[in-house]
Amino acid sequence: MLTDERIDPPLAGNERETLNGFLDFLRASAVYKAQGLSDADAARQVLPSPTTVSGLLRHLADVERTWFRERMDAQSTVTTRWTDEDPDGEFRVSEKDSLAEIIADYEAACAESREVAARYQLDDLCQAEGSPHNLRWILVHMVEETGRHCGHIDIIRELLDGVTGE
Repeated sequence: MLTDERIDPPLAGNERETLNGFLDFLRASAVYKAQGLSDADAARQVLPSPTTVSGLLRHLADVERTWFRERMDAQSTVTTRWTDEDPDGEFRVSEKDSLAEIIADYEAACAESREVAARYQLDDLCQAEGSPHNLRWILVHMVEETGRHCGHIDIIRELLDGVTGE
């Protein structure tokens, strides 16, 4: 049985509370949907692409760090698992990769993102050179990105073991 500890977004929050609420709900949904899988199942490919539950969580961790730390905050020490030589590097997982460690890394990336976002106003532009986005755009984009990948995790999970959820 999955333990659902997600907190619903506010029903009548201000713009920032609403954006953060929906993003945090989706972040928690990605973790919730991965609960109960073995390391092997989380790394199992059930689609023609290298998309797996573990790979999607790694991808989301890298995206969080890229948008918030690298672009918004102009931190130069951010690393990702993808490279020009291996654009799908974050999806290269095996049954030896610990789902618990992957989830912990994703949750750490989300906490880092929250910390960065808290230092800026919605209209503040990215500090990284050549990145014209403001924080509002990043938050909306991350709602879209995380929501889309939650849907992917739903489909993969149903193919793996029949578990479905909202």
